[in-house]
Amino acid sequence: MIINEKHNNTDDKLTLQINKYADRCVNNSCIDPMLYDKFNVKRGLREKGGKGVLTGLTEIGDVHSFEVIDGKTVACEGQLFYRGIDINEIVEGFLSEKRFGFEEVTYLLLFGELPNPKRLENFNHVLAEYRNLPSSFVRDIIMKATSKDMMNLLAKSVLSLYSWDSNPDDTSISNVLRQSLSLIARVPLISVYGYHSMRHYHYGDNLHIINPNPMLSTAENILRLLRPDSSYTELEARILDLALVLHAEHGGGNNSTFTNHVVSSSGTDTYSAIAASLCSLKGPKHGGANIKVKHMFDNMKETVNDWNDDEEIKNYLKAILDKRIFDKSGLIYGIGHAVYVISDPRAKLLKSFTKKLAKEKGRMEEFKLYENVERLAPEVISKSHSRTKSVSANVDFYSGFVYSMLGLPDELYTPMFAAARMAGWSAHRIEEIINAGKIIRPAYKNVARKTSYVPLSDR
Repeated sequence: MIINEKHNNTDDKLTLQINKYADRCVNNSCIDPMLYDKFNVKRGLREKGGKGVLTGLTEIGDVHSFEVIDGKTVACEGQLFYRGIDINEIVEGFLSEKRFGFEEVTYLLLFGELPNPKRLENFNHVLAEYRNLPSSFVRDIIMKATSKDMMNLLAKSVLSLYSWDSNPDDTSISNVLRQSLSLIARVPLISVYGYHSMRHYHYGDNLHIINPNPMLSTAENILRLLRPDSSYTELEARILDLALVLHAEHGGGNNSTFTNHVVSSSGTDTYSAIAASLCSLKGPKHGGANIKVKHMFDNMKETVNDWNDDEEIKNYLKAILDKRIFDKSGLIYGIGHAVYVISDPRAKLLKSFTKKLAKEKGRMEEFKLYENVERLAPEVISKSHSRTKSVSANVDFYSGFVYSMLGLPDELYTPMFAAARMAGWSAHRIEEIINAGKIIRPAYKNVARKTSYVPLSDR
């Protein structure tokens, strides 16, 4: 007991010292906000109107939210293109033929063209061959020192796969493509196995490690591996597949994909580049947004008595904006987007399937609450912030609800985003290598006051 008290006292003293250090960091690291305007700094690599600074070219993904009419920039319905094809056409294509779409979309993003039936069959076979993990990997990497955070576990696991690769540093396109395909196939497995391991070691749950079925799609295998009885409905698998398709790519400017370009431009290996993207995606301002939406609605359902009362819902949303409730961030999660203004095409596509799944699961009252918030939030935001710019629901608004109805645990929400975005990250890494230019290195202007060194005895 004496040892523990001594240890606690030491921790308390260290905490006090760190807090003092932190105060010094704050006092000596604050930059006058006026200087950003004075030197025309593009904070967040964005122009004043919010448009991203052009830093590269790509043929992979494209996002449209504005049109130029009579020389004026006018907001329009959001559009998303994969290799020049409208996402609505892609989704309609595989849904009309009752096929799963993620594998087809992955092929399109990587190779720049739609596969014919034979090529798609061969590609599915290649992914199935890679849908395994090295011998002892689950035991030595996933189960040992397992993390409660699945994104940290994913990053660690991806970096560890470097050690199982006989040719990890070769950046030839054939080798990078091999590595990319293996990661696209393996990240879903690592995510689910990591979750089961975490629940077993930290909460005493039974440990379920189920082998994937090579005849099934990515979405079907995720549900098969996640559930102890490996059962799922066709609608469940199809809506998870749709979510994967909609999250697979979003242009080169989003934070995690730009991170991939930046890190790849240094000439590093595939595992390091993908791990960097995973670390970016973990952030609540990026891939962690869908879980924030889910938690916000959990709080709302406890706070709002009548889910169909517009005034009560608006009062709740106003309290969020005023930083009085929930996480006091002042953000209505799932509403608004850095690019889309009038609408997010991904949200519109996902919403129709969300309603079907809500009917199947008997959760239509919750779905109606989501619809009410989607309808009322833009009005509340406009009045509270005197905004003229429109806002709308983004893809994260409904994806969290979908994952909840699928029985996905909170810990796997962002890893599912990562499993999907592996396709886009891989395509962008290959594009960066093929069009190799200079290492990406933007400028930072130093605004510190010049001073002289003072001897230690005189300080």
